[in-house]
Amino acid sequence: MQINGKHYRTIWLKEGAEPTVQVIDQRRLPHALVIEDLNTPEDFVRAIREMHVRGAPLIGATAAYAVYNALYHAPLDKRRLGKYVRDTVDVLLNTRPTAVNLSYALERMMKAIEPAEEISEMVQVALQTAEAITEESIEHCKAIGEHGLDIIQKISKKKKGEPVNILTHCNAGWLACIDHGTATAPIYAAHDAGIPVHVWVDETRPRNQGANLTAYELLQHGVPHTVITDSAGGHLMQHGMVDLVLVGSDRTTLRGDVANKIGTYLKALAARDNRVPFYAALPSSSFDWSLNDGLKEIPIEERDPDEVRYVHGWFNGKIYKVLITPQDTKAANYAFDVTPAALVTGLITERGVCRASKRGIQKLFPEAGK
Repeated sequence: MQINGKHYRTIWLKEGAEPTVQVIDQRRLPHALVIEDLNTPEDFVRAIREMHVRGAPLIGATAAYAVYNALYHAPLDKRRLGKYVRDTVDVLLNTRPTAVNLSYALERMMKAIEPAEEISEMVQVALQTAEAITEESIEHCKAIGEHGLDIIQKISKKKKGEPVNILTHCNAGWLACIDHGTATAPIYAAHDAGIPVHVWVDETRPRNQGANLTAYELLQHGVPHTVITDSAGGHLMQHGMVDLVLVGSDRTTLRGDVANKIGTYLKALAARDNRVPFYAALPSSSFDWSLNDGLKEIPIEERDPDEVRYVHGWFNGKIYKVLITPQDTKAANYAFDVTPAALVTGLITERGVCRASKRGIQKLFPEAGK
């Protein structure tokens, strides 16, 4: 995607500086574009945990590169190597519990390096695998855009040239992936195809990924959009101002339950009440075939309460942290919620669109649950 006319991905190997990996520090957007170097395994862990990088596909790719970086710095003593790698993977696994792409990427990395006998071979295989995971994510997101485009086209035909109004929640754009995005991929595809679209962007408290990141992306791409408070979506739907809800997913179960940023469930309820189509867009790496009941089985991350108690903003060229609650008031910060499959119109994947059900998913992914 483009930032000020220049193409960027969200993660890449720093040219001529192996094993350093570079990422966009998303905490600083939209006010400053900061490219951060990740030089050590500790840098990767901090970047994921503190949300320098975020979004399920990007978390997975970052974890994959972290394994490569860790192996590059691994002890030469083979007797210590196994424990070193396992400890590194365990620390990475505990950074963000809800997004299944994290475990998917780490399991794939471990399987890839297992046959290697020498550390130098492990390093090379790890780099190749991390790059393959990254490129695969880009291709999957591009395909999601193509499949989701058909949904927007059908709505556009019914509206006879009027803009298709799409509501998003959180940031499921290229910043959350590596390129294209998941929920935004159909939007970009429609815009690029000349279909008039307008996006209602939920601010997405408490970290405001919608107001900060989705709005930034859409602005850079020239897509008409309006930022709204999280509680405004229902009102807009009641008054016929939303044609489609598109969200991402950090983990989707075999029966189609969707875990996404906190507040998604409420949007799904409002969409059902007002007969607005509600789709979740996700690559296959965001499915968890081992789970059925999302409410009971998906781990929900609880983050620092200060993310609720404080807001960050731009003033006179600097980012400031401001307290918005009484000093001694407690806060709870549940990062995700689960939308039951019954409220999901369909799932948009790299293989096509399916119903949010075990049967629907297995039509596209016969390997699911086996």
